[in-house]
Amino acid sequence: MVKKRQEGVEPVPEIREVAFSAPAGRPAGVEVMTLAELRERANACQLSTPHRPGFHHLLTLDSGRLVHSVDFREHVLNPGDLLWSRPGQVQHFGDLTGAEGRLVLFEAGFLDPATAAAARIEDWYGPPVRHPKGAAARRLDEAMRQLHHEFGALGGLPLEIHVEVLRHLLAVLVLRAAYPGGPAGEAADGSGACEASETYLRFRDAVERDFTRSRRVADYARSLGYAPRTLSRATEATAGVGAKEFIDRRVVLEAKRLLAHGDQSAARIADRLGFADATNFSKYFQRQTGTTPIAFRVTVRGGAG
Repeated sequence: MVKKRQEGVEPVPEIREVAFSAPAGRPAGVEVMTLAELRERANACQLSTPHRPGFHHLLTLDSGRLVHSVDFREHVLNPGDLLWSRPGQVQHFGDLTGAEGRLVLFEAGFLDPATAAAARIEDWYGPPVRHPKGAAARRLDEAMRQLHHEFGALGGLPLEIHVEVLRHLLAVLVLRAAYPGGPAGEAADGSGACEASETYLRFRDAVERDFTRSRRVADYARSLGYAPRTLSRATEATAGVGAKEFIDRRVVLEAKRLLAHGDQSAARIADRLGFADATNFSKYFQRQTGTTPIAFRVTVRGGAG
């Protein structure tokens, strides 16, 4: 799909929105395949151009090397690595030649609510790539292989029972993927894990709700009842960045999505993100990214073309 911004200007390609589509004769909500099967079934050009799926991707790499971009950030996967991209994130595959592994596509609603909450599948700020080691890596691989085997075993059970088995096996996989190296948010000395996790989650949810209204750590600290330093410590422990950078990253990500997905002017985007005017937004965007909003749009649209 393309749009023209004005007469005489070349149309620019929109980034595709991709809905989940179950294969014929398969249960809705989940699909498991090898990367070799993905290469055979999918259009390489479509995979390598930016697109925005409305479902989760869980990918484990067995051999080779794969470059994958998630929300405009490039990640390199090596054997044993795990990729988890979430619905709504803009992504594209690099060269799949020689990369072997397994890929699970699933809609959030396929999991039971308790599993979805425990695995924090709505945590858009979780790292897209993880590097499980030792026993954790082996158990994750076993969970992936068992789910893949069961997905291909349609016909051995009544359909409704087959779906429930897939649901439970997927639950094991996402829980393993969510905690590949032990309790999330645990400090190096084992202290403060619960406090950091609860504080971070409250701050994360507040940022997601209010980032278009405030970019000040002090505002979030006041509304949540914490000291600004407490928010920064909790965010650093869980997300690896301070509270201010966490807020700025969310604002910049939304700006990139708006620039990449549509033809809104800088003034309109500035208004949507809570900036006083287009000039302030442009200065902020360039300070955070090293490029101007227009230059970013040209770059990402050029890649999509």
